[in-house]
Amino acid sequence: MEDLLQTLQAALTQHGELTLAIRVHPSARKTQMKSVMADGAVKIDVAAAPEEGRANAALVEFLAEEFGVAKGNVEIVAGETGRKKVVRIHQ
Repeated sequence: MEDLLQTLQAALTQHGELTLAIRVHPSARKTQMKSVMADGAVKIDVAAAPEEGRANAALVEFLAEEFGVAKGNVEIVAGETGRKKVVRIHQ
């Protein structure tokens, strides 16, 4: 997963913006990137429960930390209430 993260970070740096298809697995033991699925979506485990936006907030915080941007630069643009999401990250 380290190679994937480095590739995505490089794309963000080069373009200033990155849009990701994400498949979220809430209520996991640990928040972490797991794999890339057959459809190209990045599978991410989130430790928070899917209640009252906690899992979404944890996802935004995790992605902000991983990409070294402010939480305000990570936006869920589609799928806010589902497991499949589209997330846009700005530098």
